[in-house]
Amino acid sequence: MADDRHDLARSNRFAGAEDRRDTNRYPAAYRIARLKRGSDVGLAHVRNVSDGGMMVYTDMALAPDEKVEIMLSANMLMAGRIVWSERGRYGVAFLETQDAEEIVAALMHEQKAESYRAQRLPVDAEAILATSSQAYPIDLVDISANGAGFRTTHSLEAGQIVELLLPGDDVRRTAVIRWSKGDRGGLWFSIPLDRNALALVRGKGRTH
Repeated sequence: MADDRHDLARSNRFAGAEDRRDTNRYPAAYRIARLKRGSDVGLAHVRNVSDGGMMVYTDMALAPDEKVEIMLSANMLMAGRIVWSERGRYGVAFLETQDAEEIVAALMHEQKAESYRAQRLPVDAEAILATSSQAYPIDLVDISANGAGFRTTHSLEAGQIVELLLPGDDVRRTAVIRWSKGDRGGLWFSIPLDRNALALVRGKGRTH
């Protein structure tokens, strides 16, 4: 509750500083977005969004007035600049005014579609995958809070339950193989990754 009050106060202060008419902020249910600044790409949790900007949580170190690109989905990309920061929280002002209500409605519609895929961070990192009979390294090619794409020379079947040890981590995470074809595959985590786990993978791998 204290964090929510703090976020609301920060949101109101941000709204007042940028545009006092910009008071309608819509919760985004911690939507995962891809955030890009220059050649650096990372993932961010979107706390809320308004016509003039949004609040995000990310482990990327961003500076005031730095320009960024936020990809909320494969069909939704917008540009902005950092206007405030505090302990991993950032206020982003859009370079062009948006329709926040329309954005949230479109995101909800996309998420209900069968083809929906959460925003993923391209990575090049080694993880350990364990089945009921053996464990071996795999190469992660992308990752999100909900799943990951990988490359391996071992045979896996869709629906197979496995455990995954992420680079730099000591937690064995249960996952389900969603698809496997040739040396490529994709998996779903039984429990979504938190922001710290995503940041750890990003730090251990080479982003593209």
